[in-house]
Amino acid sequence: MNPEYSFFEAVCKSFDKAAKFTKFDEGILEQIKQCNSVLRIHFPVKIGDKVEVIKAYRVQHSNHKQPCKGGIRFSEMVNLDEVMALAALMTYKCAIVDVPFGGAKGGITIDPKKYTPYDLEKITRRYTSELIKKKFIGPGQDVPAPDYGTGEREMAWILDTYTAMHPGEIDSLACVTGKPVSQGGVRGRKEATGLGVFFGIREVCNNTDVMNRLGLPMGIEGKKIIVQGLGNVGYHAAKFFQENGALVVGLAEYEGSIYNENGLDVDAVFQHRKASGSILNFPGATNFNKNTDALEAPCDILIPAALENVINGDNASHIQAKIIGEAANGPLTPEADEILSNKGTLVVPDIYLNAGGVTVSYFEWVKNLSHMRYGRVEKRFMENHNTNLVSYIEEMTGKKVTEIQKNLLVHGPDEIDLVRSGLEDTMIKATNEILDCWKQNPEIKDMRTAAFLVAINKVGTSYAELGIFP
Repeated sequence: MNPEYSFFEAVCKSFDKAAKFTKFDEGILEQIKQCNSVLRIHFPVKIGDKVEVIKAYRVQHSNHKQPCKGGIRFSEMVNLDEVMALAALMTYKCAIVDVPFGGAKGGITIDPKKYTPYDLEKITRRYTSELIKKKFIGPGQDVPAPDYGTGEREMAWILDTYTAMHPGEIDSLACVTGKPVSQGGVRGRKEATGLGVFFGIREVCNNTDVMNRLGLPMGIEGKKIIVQGLGNVGYHAAKFFQENGALVVGLAEYEGSIYNENGLDVDAVFQHRKASGSILNFPGATNFNKNTDALEAPCDILIPAALENVINGDNASHIQAKIIGEAANGPLTPEADEILSNKGTLVVPDIYLNAGGVTVSYFEWVKNLSHMRYGRVEKRFMENHNTNLVSYIEEMTGKKVTEIQKNLLVHGPDEIDLVRSGLEDTMIKATNEILDCWKQNPEIKDMRTAAFLVAINKVGTSYAELGIFP
């Protein structure tokens, strides 16, 4: 990466491009853009026979809505600039998908692969206690979630530490999301970001104006997809594309990349990697020399689902995809944006496309505050109601439906049905709102600027109504 590159400055640059199309006071725009609170901490942890000093961060970008919301990542690459940028993106992301949170982000500068689970638990719990002391966590203050390098396990440790230090707090389950279901998590959270990416791209591909402009046929079916990153987000995105008739022709991971123009079986590749430790040498696929080579291979849709800056000024001109869906945060640099925009490539921006995680985290937070799982009240009522309807129809028509048809018709919604339905509706509405904004502002060159404009209008309205110093 270019040592002079600033991720936060890149986010601010995108903000400034969109801010030109608003009528907000410059002071309000400056307030929206800046990070409200920055916590930088160092704490000692005993690892084996030695004491290590761990560096960590938590940034609250905006408090126009409370609580703040954002993941915690464990990576050697974590630094203040990155955490500030990701916190800012969270503010805009939540605004676009109408989730009532301000943006936040956290990170610990470690390589989790170098530590035992016991050591990771100690680091996570100590980090949580530091957040508690500084009031950077709480159901109504700041609600973390999983991110790169973390998952359900780490969120369970955070929850346990928080509840131990807040005995009797009735809403303590809502202090963190992305938890195991047994600890107050919500069904459907694990695949939420990847599923949201699929819903967002599907809606773009169902837009006549966009598809005509790109010279592509309508719909997802038959489109060739390349996914970079087989982590939680990339795997689920690839799987949903494949299940809905797309051809996943390329997959890339840090050890290399593979390609087959006739399509790859995502689960088979995943199992191959589990067995061999690499996606390379998958039967029927061609190996690429470098993992980034897959980004430049022929396809209709490219999904970068790993880390930031993978598409930059050096390789952007070689990208063959007509659509790039930013499943990761910040996979394109501003230089890449400019090059691709001039080429006519549609970049569907991270600022809303990977909002599936925070959308379902919102559902989890509401579930924790209500102390009741989704579907518990209405599931049986709906099944009985639908059963009666089917019986009446059979009686009136004199025809019987098959058992399979009956099961589909009478099914009452489980928690996962309601969560996925809510996510689908959210991504459809957000996509169309951004595309409508873009259409109404023909001077805007790219979808990212239109998405930022939607976000700024929503956040700016909140600040204008509250006052600059709420």
